[in-house]
Amino acid sequence: MLTGPNVILALKVAVGAVTVLLLLSLLALARGNYRLHGRINLAFFTLTLLALLGFEVIVRMLRPDIFDYIMANPELKQALNIHLCFAVPSAVLMPAMLYTGLTHRRTIHLTLAAIFSSLWLGTFVTGIFFLPHTEVLR
Repeated sequence: MLTGPNVILALKVAVGAVTVLLLLSLLALARGNYRLHGRINLAFFTLTLLALLGFEVIVRMLRPDIFDYIMANPELKQALNIHLCFAVPSAVLMPAMLYTGLTHRRTIHLTLAAIFSSLWLGTFVTGIFFLPHTEVLR
């Protein structure tokens, strides 16, 4: 069923899954396997983009009212806003990360990687632990 809590739960699963990919990518990098690092990051980018686009289709076209319960609750709205302060910039950085990695622009890629890592950690923590995936009673 397409409810706000179900969408959030699906996104938590997606964030967890792509975070595992990201960690595997860093393991490949630590082992010096740059090609595998790049391929895993391409999968990370693709899956994250698909989840983001699917989410946008749901909340913008299919069910614009799906998160009304969050907007009506100041604490939940604040949690969502904090999450978006990490998630939106990390989503904006992803194409730049992919481009600089694929074109071997190492210095800028490493700089962006440091920024992205901080933002992704915030996205992960706030998305997994702050956002409710159960019905919230008022």
